[in-house]
Amino acid sequence: MDQSVKDAIARWPNVPAVYGWLSLDGRGRWRLHPQGQAAQGGPGESITNAQILDFMNRNYEHDDAGRWFFQNGPQRVFVRLDGAPFVLRLNDDNHGLRTHTDAAVDVVSAWWLDDGGQLYASTPAGAGLVLDRDLPALLEKLSTGDGAPVLDALASLAPDAEITVSWPGVYAPAPLRAITRQEVARRLGFEPNPAA
Repeated sequence: MDQSVKDAIARWPNVPAVYGWLSLDGRGRWRLHPQGQAAQGGPGESITNAQILDFMNRNYEHDDAGRWFFQNGPQRVFVRLDGAPFVLRLNDDNHGLRTHTDAAVDVVSAWWLDDGGQLYASTPAGAGLVLDRDLPALLEKLSTGDGAPVLDALASLAPDAEITVSWPGVYAPAPLRAITRQEVARRLGFEPNPAA
């Protein structure tokens, strides 16, 4: 978190939080909801200013209840999450993952595949949704405990079952579990649509 933000929190500690003004879509894009109606699920307006995006990415945090927010000076702006707290993409060198906030993912402790074919990762920073366009390339890199391609094992992955997968040389073996889309937020520990 920026020092200027910490200073603003210390100076004005009781600024009320806001809800409904900001969302993070499933592709890792910040979206503004000028009418404060993010909770209703609308797409909002894309935020494209590079300086603002950098500031938001540096000051993105969560509370103990699993609600994610952008700390805008002394005010918390809670975020509707359309996928997960982080959206993960392949590094430019295709050797590891990065978050939408441009942080390297050094460890994956668990993988989750939902019934819609979306892949999630549990990371030290928080839960991340693998960007859809990078999913095929990532699945080609993952292998099962016996060295077989993970794609061969996914076809027989039953609900609530798990297999051990790794990205040799990048991510150590970790469980990959099948879950339903409705379970994602609860199992991965985040609130997708914070409310006051």
